[in-house]
Amino acid sequence: MTRRLFGFGIGLGFVLASALAAEIPRKAPELSIQLPSGQQVLLSQFRGKVVLVAFVYTTCPHCQVSSAMIERLYKELGPKGFQPLAMAFNDGAEKLVADFARQFGLTFPVGFGARDTVIEYLQYPMAQPVYVPQMVFVDRKGMIRAQHGGEDDFFKDQEANLRAQIESLLQEPAGKQRSSASKPHS
Repeated sequence: MTRRLFGFGIGLGFVLASALAAEIPRKAPELSIQLPSGQQVLLSQFRGKVVLVAFVYTTCPHCQVSSAMIERLYKELGPKGFQPLAMAFNDGAEKLVADFARQFGLTFPVGFGARDTVIEYLQYPMAQPVYVPQMVFVDRKGMIRAQHGGEDDFFKDQEANLRAQIESLLQEPAGKQRSSASKPHS
């Protein structure tokens, strides 16, 4: 009986986890990022490009490393249509984000926003912990095609995985959309 309940509990855990997972692919909702200059950047401004939205903490060492990696990829792949954006949502981000961008030499738009906005955008339950960085990949048509959180295996070989995801989306013809979570047909 105990073994059966244990198995049921594990099964229920998987069902709940998949029920709480963000829907991929999905239409990317509009996102407004407040820049330190007072200007706002809208995700929709970059329709037609492959966009990586990085949700970060300015004080997180992993986010700092990720941001520097993204900058390197932007310099290389930007001319091919890649556009990164970053939104910091830690406490005090509005005061810290300008120094964060300057310290790491970030030339792509880096701003700040509210935690609730990020949670809603990621389709996370409010009570679920959010591990940073969070990476959301938006294709040229404005569809979220992949989403990875700081606890994800994606970050074990982050630079290779970032490059692979970006290059895959850049190579797609304008009309083709395939979820990175789906398996190719044989």
